[in-house]
Amino acid sequence: MKKRLYPLIEQSLVACMEKGLLPEAPLPPFDIEPPREKAHGDYATNAAMVLASAVRRKPRDIARALVDHLDDAGGWIEKVEIAGPGFINFFMKGETWAALLRDVDELRDRYGFSDLGRGRRVQVEFVSANPTGPLHIGHGRGAVVGDVIANLLTATGHAVSREYYINDAGNQMNTLGRSVLLRYRELLGERIDYPGECYQGSYIADLAREIADRHGSIFLDRDESESIVFFREYAGESILQGIKEDLRVFGVVFDHYFNESELYREDGVRKLLEELERKGFIYRDGVTLWFKTTDFGDEKDRVVIRENGEPTYFAADIAYHLNKYGRHFDKVIDIWGADHHGYIPRMYAGIQALGYPREALEVVLVQLVNLLREGTPVAMSTRSGEFVTLREVVDEVGRDGARYNFLMRRSNSHLDFDLEIAKKQSNENPVYYVQYGHARICSILRTALEKGYAVPRFEEVDLRRLDLPEEAELIRTIDRFPELIEGSARALEPHRIPFYLNDLAALFHSYYNKNRVLSDDRELSLARLFLVHCIGITLRNALGILGVAAPERM
Repeated sequence: MKKRLYPLIEQSLVACMEKGLLPEAPLPPFDIEPPREKAHGDYATNAAMVLASAVRRKPRDIARALVDHLDDAGGWIEKVEIAGPGFINFFMKGETWAALLRDVDELRDRYGFSDLGRGRRVQVEFVSANPTGPLHIGHGRGAVVGDVIANLLTATGHAVSREYYINDAGNQMNTLGRSVLLRYRELLGERIDYPGECYQGSYIADLAREIADRHGSIFLDRDESESIVFFREYAGESILQGIKEDLRVFGVVFDHYFNESELYREDGVRKLLEELERKGFIYRDGVTLWFKTTDFGDEKDRVVIRENGEPTYFAADIAYHLNKYGRHFDKVIDIWGADHHGYIPRMYAGIQALGYPREALEVVLVQLVNLLREGTPVAMSTRSGEFVTLREVVDEVGRDGARYNFLMRRSNSHLDFDLEIAKKQSNENPVYYVQYGHARICSILRTALEKGYAVPRFEEVDLRRLDLPEEAELIRTIDRFPELIEGSARALEPHRIPFYLNDLAALFHSYYNKNRVLSDDRELSLARLFLVHCIGITLRNALGILGVAAPERM
């Protein structure tokens, strides 16, 4: 509906200017939103107020001129009122709302989708956990946030590539290899004083046991540095395959895996630093190289080559982003843990120094997850290496429960995830409540067919029979779905969809509990059946973007 009102207001402004009622001026961006109080109409706009400074008129006078020149050729509007300092309130006709259901029925599984991003290539890089251990629940939240952002962008017409960056060239991989080697030696009877900096956890011992079972004791007599190479590669590949499998079970599949080692094989870091130095953004302090990130608003300059001559992680990250833009992405989106907040300004500095606009990169931060069981925190200790893995959570609550609950808060807010609630088959569990709504609708449609009621075509149904306030509210909520998807895609805020689904499911359940869909009144039954059919489409499409199933039976 909002898309119909925007051009009406713009056309009215043009008419006012042509008649000399308002001086010529471009219409600044304005809002059209449902007012807080239903008594103020279906929609309200601040167009007159944002225009006031440009045309130097009182907002109410502008509002009056706009209202007087509205050309409602479609006959959608019941009445228009001017309120407060200059808000314009629109009251839509009941049949206008009902007519909106045509789009739902015609588009079906494409309802809510758009071509907003047509022609734009976007890369979404997320998870990118080091292959030094299994994924934990924090990674799981980042995984579903990145995956659903990619789904949102796809739904709005963008060409999307999902990418996982494998940090396989740092010291952490050598530490991994040494950790497994020491456990291997311990397993074969050596007394080992296990260093605190080595990786902990039962998975390290499991990897050591695998190697011992396959290769016996052959590494006991080999040089440690030589053995570490084998143990590093074996453990890294094994852990990475486990990560891929856990993500697959979680419903996350990547288009591309990029190894950090590729940057060094292609001399990407050296070439990057030469380019930055050529542009005058690098200076030396002995062997140490500094990048003048302060030229781009960072709080201090950053080291890119250490005293030992080794490049920093930051240098590799800039080189990696240069590689991304070299693949002709219009925009790059990084999903990071909230602990990387301080890293953002230097990354913006990096891409701007390379000649790319700040807008070419967007970073979404994902906060920590507090895991609960019936309101009591679940103990987790990364220090000991014993933590709750993503796979454990998925195995306990299911893929759908995990994905939905990870999205129940804005990504940059802390999230409380209660395992017991996520398993409940009741209204307390949001995903169950929504899925049950879809299953209930499927049951209604099956029962209708048994009674000789097939879902009618739009032209075959008298939607004027949908005259209850709750029916109007359901239609309004369905109509919001396309703008919700576009808004969520623009803002990169997937949490908006569960919020919407919770509202729509609550409205439907309440409506169904108070009103019979199928009755002896055939016209009314067909009208309500068509409405329920449209609700089902909307629920199904929204759940699909979340990567959550829409069951037909529960």
